[in-house]
Amino acid sequence: MRTHTTYVAVVLAILLGASLANAAILQQRDVLKTFIEARAKANGHVEPDTFAEPDTWADPDSSFKHLPTKCSTPPSGTKEADKIAALPGQPPRVNFDQYSGYVTVSEEHGRALFYYFVESPYEAASKPLVLWLNGGPGCSSLGAGAFQELGPFRVNSDGKTLSRNRHAWNNVANVIFLESPAGVGFSYSNTSSENGESGDRRTAVDAYIFLLNWLERFPEYKGRDLFIAGESYSGHYVPQLATVIIALQKLGATSMNLKGIFVGNPYLDDYKNERGVYEFLWNHGVVSDEVWGKISALCSFGRVEGKACGEAKDSFKIGDIDLYNIYAPICLVSRNGSLHSSSYLAGYDPCIGAYVGNYFNRPEVQKAIHVRTKTEWSECADIGWTDAPVSMVPTLDWLIGNRLRVWLYSGDMDDVCPITATRYSVKDLHLAVTKPWRPWYTPQSEVGGYAQQYEGGFTFASVRGAGHLVPSFQPKRSLVLFYSFLKGVLPPAFPRVISE
Repeated sequence: MRTHTTYVAVVLAILLGASLANAAILQQRDVLKTFIEARAKANGHVEPDTFAEPDTWADPDSSFKHLPTKCSTPPSGTKEADKIAALPGQPPRVNFDQYSGYVTVSEEHGRALFYYFVESPYEAASKPLVLWLNGGPGCSSLGAGAFQELGPFRVNSDGKTLSRNRHAWNNVANVIFLESPAGVGFSYSNTSSENGESGDRRTAVDAYIFLLNWLERFPEYKGRDLFIAGESYSGHYVPQLATVIIALQKLGATSMNLKGIFVGNPYLDDYKNERGVYEFLWNHGVVSDEVWGKISALCSFGRVEGKACGEAKDSFKIGDIDLYNIYAPICLVSRNGSLHSSSYLAGYDPCIGAYVGNYFNRPEVQKAIHVRTKTEWSECADIGWTDAPVSMVPTLDWLIGNRLRVWLYSGDMDDVCPITATRYSVKDLHLAVTKPWRPWYTPQSEVGGYAQQYEGGFTFASVRGAGHLVPSFQPKRSLVLFYSFLKGVLPPAFPRVISE
């Protein structure tokens, strides 16, 4: 699928019921919705045998044995050169080290991925290494994950200054944010055609090569506990990268010490996601009983749907809401061009995507983070996607069978990759429940969400009151859940007892 900026904005205006001005803001992070729509149309016009699991993921034990396991030549770049003296506009008393730069993943094509790395301010040498990947496909982990969600800073409304995120995940880990694949954010390929197309397989292999070379630049992290985390279309990225690493581990070909994966609001299955979207809207009062009854009766949520199914899906209006959190405010554009939130939600600004774009296109910012000159940054890229499995369930099943810690979590207000869809995919794993669904609590004795554990240690959890970008809406709760994942234990089942 190839999308264009204007096309994405117009399509999203229709999909989300938003004004075109608002869509121009939303399109920076809403590529996934357009991707899903395109996948649904494409799935109805191909022969059944094309839906077989691609060989790459059906036989991972042999699919990746050709990959390098060490750097044949010392990679270019150094840790010292990548160190950031200070980010422009950062608040005072920053007490951790920051690094950023490029890591080449293909000498032949001149393909290089851009990363931003933040060490923990507390005992960094004893804390694990986490790689964070945003989805899209084709959206930036720097612009979204690092500066809107779980990173140590948030961009202020002036687009010039930063404020601290007290619930940043580098409080408990050392975190790499990777812009992937090439063509996203500051990442690039000198083979220009590559910046306009990619797919699941190359994205996973490039991310593996990135880690291999990055660890040469930061050798003190070799052998450190490694976790891979992400959200959204990283429901593909994260398990697939883990599959590459585990397959090489089984061959004794890599020393990467991968311990687990942690994926939020994951896009896992084309058909289950579509069913989950409409069921979620009905469960939350957006769709009437009558409309949901027609959709349930007329749609099979399979490869081919009839005209009547399409008419049933089109028979209602969603209204001007944000499907990534159906209860959150939206960003509005005033007549003078200024941006403002439609209502107040503590700690959340729906216009932050625009602020981030302004920040990373400032020359002094690009210089400080060692970006190539004359680079225009945008949160999401115009990338055609060449390959993707219909379902990630077989890959998750393979990882669980290989004893990898696998946690999925869902913000319960998202309708793009809703909790209802993830539940269908979890059910398809056919795992026995070992710890039944129950509430989990934060240190402040509030219900942070609900969780259930299955055989093999597989865990599925919800984060109460969160949308698609969980750390944006519930930073405290997301940090509690993330810390529990790192420790390999469910968060507390009972509120903390406070003595009088």
